[in-house]
Amino acid sequence: MPNVVILGSTGSIGTQTLEVMRTLPDFKVLGLAAGTNHELLRKQIAEFRPEFASILRPAEAKALAREFSIPVYSDPSAVEEMVTDPRCDVVVVAVVGAAGLKPTLAALGAGKRVALANKETLVTGGHLVMQYREQIVPVDSEHSALWQLFYGRERGHIAEIILTASGGPFRTYTGDLATVTVEQALAHPRWQMGWKISIDSATLMNKGFEVIEAHHLFGFPYESIQVVIHPESIVHSLIRLQDGSLLAHLGTTDMRLPIQYALTYPQVQPSRVKPLDLVALGSLTFAEVDHERFPSLRLAYEAGQAGGAKPVALNAANEEAVRAFVEGRIGFTQIPEVVRSVVEQFPGQSFLALEEILAVDAEARARARACMGQRG
Repeated sequence: MPNVVILGSTGSIGTQTLEVMRTLPDFKVLGLAAGTNHELLRKQIAEFRPEFASILRPAEAKALAREFSIPVYSDPSAVEEMVTDPRCDVVVVAVVGAAGLKPTLAALGAGKRVALANKETLVTGGHLVMQYREQIVPVDSEHSALWQLFYGRERGHIAEIILTASGGPFRTYTGDLATVTVEQALAHPRWQMGWKISIDSATLMNKGFEVIEAHHLFGFPYESIQVVIHPESIVHSLIRLQDGSLLAHLGTTDMRLPIQYALTYPQVQPSRVKPLDLVALGSLTFAEVDHERFPSLRLAYEAGQAGGAKPVALNAANEEAVRAFVEGRIGFTQIPEVVRSVVEQFPGQSFLALEEILAVDAEARARARACMGQRG
């Protein structure tokens, strides 16, 4: 019975992971780590009876510990103890942002399988994480699709990776993007996600992060990773073989499918997700990305190709700018402006140690906040 620790259990991927685990009787929830959603974590502990849990608020951690008679931590560093527990077999990393890097490396260093749903971990520390290549299974629908397309296939047979993007809520928007509201940006046409990834999908920065992920996961140069707009979100990824032919992974728009695959890999088990009906679907469409309208994708390509501190600064500045937009302090089109301004201040090329990554992350956040402060 594999024991699973879920980081970010009260978020979108975390709650869907628990939905999947209800259908997998051979898996046990060993630990749950949440941010601040006390009530949902309480319900999860009551149902799944983990051996330990974590929440960032000390008073609520103490209350949950008393109620369920299990250790409930509030110190963020305790998460690393959870993922390295000898009883743990699989760690689902579903936290948002750069906070996923340290526990991911801790889990990998302890020999755990990591079901990775945190893009920022590979964006900021891909060269460190991929030292443990054999222990990682991606959860992102695009990378899960590629993982399955690559399975059993020689790397040399593949010429190109193609990631699909829905285009987000503003793909066909005819108004002024500078004046769009937070509610409009959060209204993703295909996926139900948390606020951070929803805004990233609206700017296409999310797809930029996925390009950097694909580079690290599959070892392809950036010029061999393409992005195309695919509004239906049915084709999750494609590979182009050396002879020019394409292989595609199609599936229902439901994150429970890649989550289940990451948990059961390399086995493929029956799912309760409704199978894709091609006749009902009718047709699929594809289009080029408008890089002028969505500059964030190009920013990610540039930062990834430059390497060094630039991807770390890209992620940090983006996190700060997205939060500022959600809080009403900057406009939508200022997000990539802030990111570009900050990334240009950091060098590329050299590989960074973990301590250097954390230092760049902190400095880039400070510079992003200063930049937005100057904007008033």
